[in-house]
Amino acid sequence: MKKKVIIMGAAGRDFHDFNTYFRDNPKYEVVCFTATQIPDIEDRVYPKELAGSLYQNGIPIYSESRLRELIKRYNVDKVFLSYSDISHNYVMDKASVVLSSCADFSILGPKSVMLISKKPVISICAVRTGSGKSPTTRKVRDILKSMGLKVVVVRHPMPYGNLLKSAVQRFETYADLDKADCTIEEREEYEPHIENGTVVFAGVDYERILREAEKEADVILWDGGNNDLPFFKPDLHIVLADPLRAGQELTYHPGEANAMMADVIIINKVDSATHDQVDTIKRNIQKINPTATIIEANSPVFVEDPKLIEDKKVLVVEDGPTLTHGNMSFGAGTVAAKKFNAQEIIDPRPWAVNTIKEIFDNFKQLGKVLPAMGYSREQVEELETTINNVPCDTVIVGTPIDIGKLMKLNKPLVRVKYSVEEVGKPDLTDILNTFKKERGI
Repeated sequence: MKKKVIIMGAAGRDFHDFNTYFRDNPKYEVVCFTATQIPDIEDRVYPKELAGSLYQNGIPIYSESRLRELIKRYNVDKVFLSYSDISHNYVMDKASVVLSSCADFSILGPKSVMLISKKPVISICAVRTGSGKSPTTRKVRDILKSMGLKVVVVRHPMPYGNLLKSAVQRFETYADLDKADCTIEEREEYEPHIENGTVVFAGVDYERILREAEKEADVILWDGGNNDLPFFKPDLHIVLADPLRAGQELTYHPGEANAMMADVIIINKVDSATHDQVDTIKRNIQKINPTATIIEANSPVFVEDPKLIEDKKVLVVEDGPTLTHGNMSFGAGTVAAKKFNAQEIIDPRPWAVNTIKEIFDNFKQLGKVLPAMGYSREQVEELETTINNVPCDTVIVGTPIDIGKLMKLNKPLVRVKYSVEEVGKPDLTDILNTFKKERGI
């Protein structure tokens, strides 16, 4: 008898786990996916063309809020949790729902779902969303390219649109982003690599993505999402920790597993943290992964024209996922507003409209910052309306993309750029030189 399975996900790892473990596995029947975290990703179907010969009608995707009902309707035997950046308490809350519904609760491990590459793989992951993966990935990319190596970035999935069209995505130009109708969240991750002349792959079917990336790369750079584990088995596993959330490296899934598996742990943002916060992370890492190399790093912010901030009333727009399921109340934009002496940060909440207003209602930790939400064209328009409604002198944008290209704003815009600067030795150049030599690349 086949075991009937539900995969709980958020349009990312869930599809990868299915593709690598369940797709052609006659022992299981995946009756449905459930979806959460991301707006409007439920009520779709995982297409039959991606689901394989065992699923001629594809696989339905429902809201996770219906989990108990779905377990009963399909007489489900097992439920697999397949998404990231959730607290350990949250994991066990979901396990309790499953167990009380008389089904097994499981999580697939790396041996079951990590793909093996023919090329060296360096992964950049984190213990929490918003720890600084993106600037670290860019720095590692630049160091590798300075060594004369061809680097291809493979980004953790964000398949929020047409799944069949998103199976294997290759981005080299801005036109590629437009053609794929990328969301703001996707552009935040892809644009900085395209600006640098680096090809980015992403999508749904990561076995196919890996084989395509291998054709173009000397080294594959896994650009992680949330605090998820890499989909490819890394030869060098670099993990970011955030001292502004000290202690959470032990209390979030699968961030703690990332910390335990890491070859190198970068404690980022030490210039914004207290000595006690940094020491807390050091003690925790030394307890769970005593062989990891620990690097401390600053995360300085820069703007092209500080005068647009100084003594001005500003609206701060921050990276969306960092604020929402990352549980942060501020980001690089807020740091820039304080560093460059803004007169006042204007609270956007009275001027928020529609789904942007709902974001503030759903994430109570948000303060005087506006998350750059844009999962659909309609939501981008609502973000534009909200920004234009706010009475301010300047808009400070703390996301990695130029949102001015996506919307018409009625006030000046200042983009914040931020980087990773290691403190002391060894630094990333030392680590990567050793890696290159040991691997014989």
